[in-house]
Amino acid sequence: MRLDKFLVECGVGSRSEVKKYITNNEIYVDGVICKDNSKNVDEKETLVEYLGRKIIYKEFRYYKLYKVDGYITATEDKKEKTVMELLPEWVNKKDLFPVGRLDKDTEGLLLFTNDGKLAHELISPKKHVDKIYRVILRNEIGEGEIDRLEKGVDIGGYITQPAKVEKVNEKEILLNIKEGKFHQVKKMLKAVNNEVTYLKREIFGKLTLEDMQPREVREIEKEDIL
Repeated sequence: MRLDKFLVECGVGSRSEVKKYITNNEIYVDGVICKDNSKNVDEKETLVEYLGRKIIYKEFRYYKLYKVDGYITATEDKKEKTVMELLPEWVNKKDLFPVGRLDKDTEGLLLFTNDGKLAHELISPKKHVDKIYRVILRNEIGEGEIDRLEKGVDIGGYITQPAKVEKVNEKEILLNIKEGKFHQVKKMLKAVNNEVTYLKREIFGKLTLEDMQPREVREIEKEDIL
């Protein structure tokens, strides 16, 4: 792979930016300053450094974010702030996209990757990937409503798969679903004559928020997810 392409793929900068870095003697290849944009490098074997930092090539990248209220789950939007704006500078954003959807007013765990195959597996209902939400309700919830949620409810032309519900208190539950329909959690609670006042996703597959703080981002490995 050409050196300039390698640097772009690793998120060091745009093609014009990495060309400038090379011209300014800021790129080292195997310990030696390199001024040749087209120099061939082995993604796994060649040591490439920028400003003293080793550049590591990864075909697929995975990050988890503690999303906060006020951002839509999209890569770009002309009117709204997107979750991409929550990613810090050190994250290689090239070809990165959020997996699944969290509503603008929903907080919690959100995964980003450039691995399309894995993303498809995670959002496919056939894969039965757990998504656990902490839900605070307008009204108290009774055993009858919980029973209905656990059997599946009509959210407008679609019957949800059976959910698992853990009652935290009279107005708070942990809801485990394996689907990701538009506004699904809110619609499910509306179907049992209640209303969501606060929603946070805490678990997605094997991923959890752990001790993460709001807006925090962590790089993870594929093995951490499924």
